[in-house]
Amino acid sequence: MIPLRDSNPSSRTPYVTYTLLGLNIAVFLFELTLDKEGLDGFFNRFGVIPILYTQGGQTDLFQLLFPLITSMFLHAGWVHLGFNMLYLWIFADNVEDRLGHVRFVIFYLLSGLGAMVAQIALSRLSAVPCIGASGAIGGVLGAYMITYPNAKVLTLLPIFYFITLIEVPALVVLGFWFVGQLFSGVGSLNPEYGAGIAYWAHVGGFATGIALMFVLAPGRDKERRKDK
Repeated sequence: MIPLRDSNPSSRTPYVTYTLLGLNIAVFLFELTLDKEGLDGFFNRFGVIPILYTQGGQTDLFQLLFPLITSMFLHAGWVHLGFNMLYLWIFADNVEDRLGHVRFVIFYLLSGLGAMVAQIALSRLSAVPCIGASGAIGGVLGAYMITYPNAKVLTLLPIFYFITLIEVPALVVLGFWFVGQLFSGVGSLNPEYGAGIAYWAHVGGFATGIALMFVLAPGRDKERRKDK
């Protein structure tokens, strides 16, 4: 399932979402100016390398904390960036609408941190930099799913050799996404089958996003809900 748009308009301009989109794209355009050696060094410097957190390879507190934030704005290629920005574009505006601009910034960063903590915990010996907005966006997806479960999402659905467009409730689309990430994460625990994708960051971000909604947006504000 590939979501294309939702039918859940926001009541306020999502300035933070637009800023996040712009920052991610700007950083990626900068990455394109680097050669392979420079890009590898960039990812090693600003990405999260799990083994440095679990084996004491890095003692500088700033160098440990800084990548937890900067890694959320790095991407490994056009497809990586494209899918992340698509999900951010479709779902983040409504979560920002629900939380407000300031709380959404806090929510997004904490979701990304929760994602990285999960990834570090479950890939303790990995020396590969973890990069991407997927964990923070996973938090957005979890928040959207529990806040607007019945919102209709136009979805591209491949069925064998055919491709069709259908409207599906957000609960189905995002629940399907989460289950897929969870099963892939379990598979990635075996190095023989791991695909080099930080599935546990996706799972951790999704779970963190759900938990944060109960803290940052307790109860149901019926006036602001547009659950269709």
